[in-house]
Amino acid sequence: MELNLANKHVLITGGSRGIGLACAKVFLEEGAKVSLVSRSQENLETAKKLLATQVPGSERRIAIFSAELQKAEPAAQALDQAEQAFGPVDVLVNSAGAAKRTPVDQLSPTFFREAMDAKFFTYINMIDPVIKRMGARGTGVIVNVVGAGGKTPTTVHIAGGSANAALMLTTVGLAVAYGPKGVRINAVNPSGTLTDRLIEGLKVNAEHEKISQEDVLKRMTAQVPMGRLASPEEVADTVVYLASDRASYVTGTVITMDGAAHPVVV
Repeated sequence: MELNLANKHVLITGGSRGIGLACAKVFLEEGAKVSLVSRSQENLETAKKLLATQVPGSERRIAIFSAELQKAEPAAQALDQAEQAFGPVDVLVNSAGAAKRTPVDQLSPTFFREAMDAKFFTYINMIDPVIKRMGARGTGVIVNVVGAGGKTPTTVHIAGGSANAALMLTTVGLAVAYGPKGVRINAVNPSGTLTDRLIEGLKVNAEHEKISQEDVLKRMTAQVPMGRLASPEEVADTVVYLASDRASYVTGTVITMDGAAHPVVV
């Protein structure tokens, strides 16, 4: 299937690890130019080397930019640098930031504020300048990797789930506002996905439930009718489809990827 992504400039926040890194690989395989933005310069350099090995001949199509995306100014600076390197951003994929999982009896307003900074504003600070530039040009695509916790709350992810819910509303609202300007925006909601972040979350769940991390993982897997958790590559394939011309009439949509763990007819 031709996705028409060759030579498109794709900016991926959180592109040095997990789902963001998996997305970068697929976009490179499709011939796109990829800018990775993350907080850690070390992780970015490691990611670039890995991608160049995985996709031979792609090194010149990879640029890396370190930025603290919880603040608007560094996010805008990273965007400017990326566009200086590869031209206007055709596709923005947001996969950076994650709120810490916190048992409900430890929550306070501070945790909610930190969750919004870590997840919601990390996305908004890049979405805002990018979507305005896309709207001015009359073209562009944004895909937000959010998280199922915004629709199916758990007692250790209430603050983070609230940030995810806010991102879903923002995604759909901006899709309505910018549809007339030629910009599409969608979201993907993965549930348990085999990444480093999942392992970090298992620790909190294990402490809260007073069981081992292995038992938490087994319980999580048992709740999925497909009998397994998602891989980052599976989420990446959906993201890349949404970014492509093959999804040209898909906008304002939130796609849940949970292996039918929480089946809902909407």
